[in-house]
Amino acid sequence: MHLLVPTGNDDGFHAPSIMEFFPEVFLFEDSPFAINRIMLVRFIAVAALLVLFWIGTRRMRVVPGRFQSLIEMGLDLVRVNIGEDLLGKKDAKRFLPILTTIFFMVLFMNITGVIPFLNIAGTSVIGVPLVLALVSYITFIYAGIKKSPKKFFKNSLFPAGVPWPVYIIVTPIELVSTFVIRPVTLTLRLMMNMVVGHLLLVLFFAATQFFIFAAGGLWPLLGIGSLAFGFAFTLFEILVAVLQAYVFTLLTAVYIQLAVADEH
Repeated sequence: MHLLVPTGNDDGFHAPSIMEFFPEVFLFEDSPFAINRIMLVRFIAVAALLVLFWIGTRRMRVVPGRFQSLIEMGLDLVRVNIGEDLLGKKDAKRFLPILTTIFFMVLFMNITGVIPFLNIAGTSVIGVPLVLALVSYITFIYAGIKKSPKKFFKNSLFPAGVPWPVYIIVTPIELVSTFVIRPVTLTLRLMMNMVVGHLLLVLFFAATQFFIFAAGGLWPLLGIGSLAFGFAFTLFEILVAVLQAYVFTLLTAVYIQLAVADEH
């Protein structure tokens, strides 16, 4: 990119930087309530989520309209395809509020990455992914202790059927994999997918702007290609936003299912 020197003006190509995820604070600077662009995006996502569910559920009908049907489809996706399929109806009903909140919160904060004038996911900075991972982790621990108060940690760290000398190797592995890696992988998987997606979109559209408006010569032809790639990756990013919400919620349900399994 350094070889692409613009003609006719001083506008150069500015590649996306990791500093985009650390925007300047514009409200309540140097306080615990500091608000920057990403915090504002998070507030907008939560407000949009609350408004949509309020509109979709304020006048529930036996024969639902289109908007109510759309809301019910989303709720049924979490309740049936995630909760009941993995946990059964009884446990799904217990943990459905958490699973539903996680799914829609992740979805709405992911999708802001492709909305014009927002253009960044609320989950692209570690705060929200970490909080949601901790909620998932605490729910998993709670479910296990509730199911088997005296045996949960013992069964998790000392699997049945393993010779005692082998526990020297197995127990540290189980400790790390069950109680350390799970929240870490939940956090990083969500955050890094959103970070990479944002950087790719910024790269394609910044390149398009540079090729068409700054580079001159035949470079605008290349700008058409980068624009097409940017549009294709926007569609792909929408798919990733939905999949990451589904995967995060699904893994939370899997961990809960493992905690309430009969052996615990």
